[in-house]
Amino acid sequence: MPTLPLTARDYLAHLRALTAAFTDLARSADVGVAVPACAGWTWPDLVTHTGNVHRWAAEVVRTGEPRKQAFEEPAAGDLAGWYAESAALLLAALGEADPEERCWHFCGTAKTKLFWFRRQVHETAMHLVDAHACAGTTPVLDPLVSADGIDEVLGAMLPRITRWHAVPPLPVPLTVRATDTGHEWTVVPGEPPVLGEGEAAATVEAPAQDLLTLLWKRGEATPRITGDEELARVFLKSPLTP
Repeated sequence: MPTLPLTARDYLAHLRALTAAFTDLARSADVGVAVPACAGWTWPDLVTHTGNVHRWAAEVVRTGEPRKQAFEEPAAGDLAGWYAESAALLLAALGEADPEERCWHFCGTAKTKLFWFRRQVHETAMHLVDAHACAGTTPVLDPLVSADGIDEVLGAMLPRITRWHAVPPLPVPLTVRATDTGHEWTVVPGEPPVLGEGEAAATVEAPAQDLLTLLWKRGEATPRITGDEELARVFLKSPLTP
């Protein structure tokens, strides 16, 4: 079973593919369509946000320091072309970066540039899911990318959840298992809950992409739950991401 997180080289390859797929959709999208998972957004809002996040992340990677966020700043010119340029700027910054060099970020993992290789893969993957939802379709994400995204949510974001949300209720351990990749994670009680070891009172199982979209409150995935179903459903309904 591949160890998570992935390597910087792996992330770059996945990011190139994901940004290319997003660009292709941007060239053919209906600009007036709403984004189901992002209340009040239409397609141009989604593209503008994603491109601005890429540009912001590229600056953070280059400097190693926090930068002012301007995620809703209007795009210049052709929207799809502007997004492609945004992705190219990010890929160039990451391509020149030392993944082990110290760098600011907002989650509960080592403060190195490797974080941004990973984060921008999953930023793009989730917004690619949003883009397909606008078109009434569903992308097929690489199962390993999806498993790594689950690992990011539970291992990097959950320890810092109080930056964005209340602590999700979890009085006893819960296990999440990706049925297609074999990866599993046990979340144990804490303030906030964290990954650890313990006898799980409930187990949530599904293919990795279904679990990832469930954690990000996208789609209608129905996992198999054994044990304390109410415990699992309450935890999964809690906001676990920014």
